[in-house]
Amino acid sequence: MLKASSLMVFYENMLALNNVSIRCENQQIVGVFGANSAGKSTLMYTLSGIMEDIKKKEVMAGGERITVMGEIEYLGQDIMGLKPSRRAKAGIILCPERRRIFKESSVLENLKIGGYLASPAQAKTTLEYVFTLFPALKNLSKRVGGFLSGGEQQMLAIGRALMAQPKLLFLDEPLLGLSPLIQATLVRATKVIRDEQKISLIVTEQYARPVLPIVDFAFILENGAAVLEGTREELMDNPDIRSAYFGI
Repeated sequence: MLKASSLMVFYENMLALNNVSIRCENQQIVGVFGANSAGKSTLMYTLSGIMEDIKKKEVMAGGERITVMGEIEYLGQDIMGLKPSRRAKAGIILCPERRRIFKESSVLENLKIGGYLASPAQAKTTLEYVFTLFPALKNLSKRVGGFLSGGEQQMLAIGRALMAQPKLLFLDEPLLGLSPLIQATLVRATKVIRDEQKISLIVTEQYARPVLPIVDFAFILENGAAVLEGTREELMDNPDIRSAYFGI
């Protein structure tokens, strides 16, 4: 489905991604694990095309110069130069780190905003699905986003991303700052989304242990470089990886 090769991202003279290659097959859940500043969010921004908008904003503001190099193929097509809006229309949707919901809008308004790419029938069906997946959101549909708990906001962020009709969904650190109970709920929901909606997902996390049971394949990033890859079984069999990333 998606294949990225030799990705390199420079922020002025700082190398944020160093020759990273990653792939995600149809209906796979792929994990990308690494410490803070390993390059996980930069990778998600690059794959989703958001980096193109960031580059333009930096140029307009006279800020740091961002350079992106490498190749990205999606469904067999080169999308390296494709705008983020075009990637979104093709089904590549990013659920960003730290939720980024519209805090002054209600839960229902947030979800409807997420469905701007959907037809009325798709939006109606997906809204019903989101409320089935996260029943708490249905009960909170009129509540303003800023008054939700962290876990509720993350459910809303994922639901909003689903409203955009993804074929490939990026979840950037969806478990950040949440309790173990909420983490477990979101991990189960991630697998359910793959199984029921038949979409592919790439999930980034600093700590791999909660997500590892549901991934089909995973990549380890360190200092902007992919240092290891393998199935969940292969990574769990590596004692150094178990100690550093799985807390075992």
